[in-house]
Amino acid sequence: MFAESGWTALNCEPEWGGQGLPKLVAAPVSEMWKSANHAFSLCPMLTSSAIEALVLSGSDELKQTYLEKMVSGEWTGTMNITEPGAGSDLAAICSRAVPQADGNFRIFGQKIFITYGEHDMADNIIHLALARTPTAPEGVKGISLFLVPKFMVDADGRPGERNDVRCVSIEHKLGIHASPTGVMAFGDKGGAIGFLVGEENRGLEYMFIMMNAARFGVGMEGVSACERAYQRARDYAKDRIQGTDIGVRNGAKVPIIAHPDVRRMLMSMKAQAEASRALAYVVAGAQDKAHHHPEADVRKQNQAFVDLMTPVVKGWSTEIGIEVASTGIQVHGGMGFIEETGAAQHLRDARISSIYEGTTGIQANDLIGRKIARDGGEALKTVIGMMRALDAELATQGNEHLVAIRRRLAAGVNALGKAGEWIVATHASDVHATSAGAVPFLMLFGIVAGGWQMARAALIAQSRIDAGNSDPFYQVKVVTARFFADHLLTRADGLADSVTEGAAGVMALAEDQF
Repeated sequence: MFAESGWTALNCEPEWGGQGLPKLVAAPVSEMWKSANHAFSLCPMLTSSAIEALVLSGSDELKQTYLEKMVSGEWTGTMNITEPGAGSDLAAICSRAVPQADGNFRIFGQKIFITYGEHDMADNIIHLALARTPTAPEGVKGISLFLVPKFMVDADGRPGERNDVRCVSIEHKLGIHASPTGVMAFGDKGGAIGFLVGEENRGLEYMFIMMNAARFGVGMEGVSACERAYQRARDYAKDRIQGTDIGVRNGAKVPIIAHPDVRRMLMSMKAQAEASRALAYVVAGAQDKAHHHPEADVRKQNQAFVDLMTPVVKGWSTEIGIEVASTGIQVHGGMGFIEETGAAQHLRDARISSIYEGTTGIQANDLIGRKIARDGGEALKTVIGMMRALDAELATQGNEHLVAIRRRLAAGVNALGKAGEWIVATHASDVHATSAGAVPFLMLFGIVAGGWQMARAALIAQSRIDAGNSDPFYQVKVVTARFFADHLLTRADGLADSVTEGAAGVMALAEDQF
C-alpha cells in the first residue's frame, strides 16, 4: 500500500517514475513516516539512498534494469558495508569480487548489520555491496561497489533465478524491532553474481553518495524521535492527575502539566524538536538550490553549506533525539518505564540513530577535519556571517522575548566562532586535542545553528503578530524560541570551553589506568 500510494517516489527523478518533488517537500513527509514508525521507515530511506547512488554512478544498463522498479517500491535497496572485522574502519573490508568471463563478478564474503537485508515486502532486494577485486590496492583506495540482486532479473525485467546471497541470521536488537537487521552471506554456493557500479576502486566514493543521503535521513530520525516523544509526553501530562498546584494552598488536584518542572521538560522537548526540524529543512532547501539553481555560483555556495551542515544535522539531531526520548520517559514517571505506555519504545528506537551511518564521533571528526580545518574555516565563517546578519534584524525589535533571544544568540555565535578558530589554528599541530573536542564542537554547532533558526522563526512570527495576526501559533513560536535561547543556547560557552580547553583531561591517562 505504501508503494502503490506513491510515497516511495516523492523526490525521485521523473525519468524513472518519480514525482520529482523538492527535497524540502520530501523531508517533512519522511519525518511523518519516521515519527509514525521508525522501523518501517528505514526500508524506503535506504532504497532512496541506493537509487541516488545508481542515478549518479550506475551504468545505463543498470539504470534501465533496476531504477524504475526501485523507484516504484516494487523492489527495495540495501547498503552492505559493515563486516565482522570492518566496522568504521572501511580499509579493513575483505569481501572479494572475482572477475568472470562475461565481464561481471562473483562476490564472496559476509556483511553484518544490514538493515532490511531480508524481508517479504518486495519482489526483489537490490544489495549495493563493497568488495575488493584481485588487483585492488590496499586500503580504502581498493574498494569497489557492486550491485547484487536477491533474484537475477530475466529478459522481461522480472525476478528470476535466486542469486547466491542469503540472510543467515537476524540480529536481536535493543529497538526498531520491526526492522529486520540481517547477517548477509555472499557466495556460499559458488559466488553471488555482482555487477560493477561505476569504475573499479572508486566504490567508497560512490558509497558515500548513499551514505550522505542516508546521513540526512538518519538526522531526520532524530527530529522524528523528538517530535513523537514530545507528543506522547504532552498528551500524558495533560491527562495524568497528580498533586496540587504548588502555588495554591488546599487546591484541587491538577494534571501534571501544571507543575513547573514538567513544563520545563515539555518545553525542552518541544523546543529541540522545532529547532532540529528547522535546521534540517533549511539544509534540505539548500540541497534543492545546490542541484537546481540556474546560477553556478549559487549552486556551489549551497552545496558548501549542505556539506558543512550534514554532519551537524546527523550528529546533533540524533543525540538530542535520544535526550528528548529519555526526557519523555521522565515526564511519564514510573509509567514511562512500563512498556505499555509506549514511551520506552521511542528511546529504544532512537538509540541506534547516533550510531547509524557513522557514529557521532565520526560525524564530528568529519566536521572538524574535512569540513572546517581543510578549508581554513571558510565555510564555517560564511555560516557565522549569516548568523550575525540576523543580529541586525533582531536589533530593530523591542519585544522582550526577541531582545533576550538576540542576546543569547550573539553569545552563542561568539562561542562558536571562538571554538572554530581554535580548531583551524590547532588541528594540524595537535590533532588529538581537536579530536578530543570534536563532539562538543558538533553539539555546540548544532545548538547555535538551531538557535539561529529559532531566532529567524521568532522574528517572522513577531512580524505576523505586529501586523495584527491573532493566530496563537505565532505567540507559541516566539515563546518557544525564547525558551530555546534561555535553556539551550546558554550551553554554548561551556561547550566552547570543552572544545578549547578539554583535551588535557581526555588524553592524560595511560591505557592501563582505565
